[in-house]
Amino acid sequence: MTFTATETALGATHPTGCVAPVNKIIPFSLVDGPGSRTAVFLQGCNIRCAYCHNPETQVECISCQACVKPCPAHALSMANGKVVWDNSICINCDNCIKVCQHKSTPKIELLSAREVADRCISNMPFIRGITTSGGECMLRPDFLYELFTYCNAAGLSCLIDSNGTIDFTEYRDLLALSDGVMLDVKAWDDQWYEHLTGENGVIVRKNLAFLAEQNKLEEVRVIVTEGWNDAEAAVDGIALTLGEKVGQTRIRLMKFRHFGVRGPMENSPSPSDERMREIESQARSLGFGEVVVS
Repeated sequence: MTFTATETALGATHPTGCVAPVNKIIPFSLVDGPGSRTAVFLQGCNIRCAYCHNPETQVECISCQACVKPCPAHALSMANGKVVWDNSICINCDNCIKVCQHKSTPKIELLSAREVADRCISNMPFIRGITTSGGECMLRPDFLYELFTYCNAAGLSCLIDSNGTIDFTEYRDLLALSDGVMLDVKAWDDQWYEHLTGENGVIVRKNLAFLAEQNKLEEVRVIVTEGWNDAEAAVDGIALTLGEKVGQTRIRLMKFRHFGVRGPMENSPSPSDERMREIESQARSLGFGEVVVS
């Protein structure tokens, strides 16, 4: 496997023995793709969505120590200038996450692709496949390549849950190992996209067209907010981009809920059921193969 310049910049050095910071592994999930799946959440994200429901996944721990003393179980300590987490005595109260001012968590495992694959494979035959998420898992393409290689060999399907800001055209070898991508389209107009994330949506729109062309678009998702994105325009833009592929595509319309959100949208209202029904009707009229509202 040959790594691109982008992969090298992201830290890829060798196609074997890859490691990544893992936020959590959910052994059995019914909401991260079709069927029962093991969901792997990697730490670190390249954008800052105002509505992020797990903001503690955005940044790797900088060992500021703010979480050590407040830990009621004494599961956190310092060693060689780093915060160390003792999973064996952790009570999962998430107090460390609540006191962190950097949108991070000390509860991270640095695992190899082989170690993660072994955990996933151990859940067979009760899972259909795995889904990698984050943070943004596409920041670790070398890790995903190795992980998917192991899981495919064991007979597991592999999905990528992505914010779409990493150019998939540069990772065709990785995409060949994946059964598809669950793509977030957070907004359509760049002004709205920047309002919500701080970045633009150019690469996201490019990825939407490319993944549809390659038949690798497992699902496209739009989170509906009040005053933070252009959900109706996003649905229109997605349909126009997909063209005749719209009838083969599942779109998931997700109502914004403030649970877990920290920052400017933590007290923002959810859209009404009436508005969600209107957008659902819009999506159906545009011919999407499946419309899911959640």
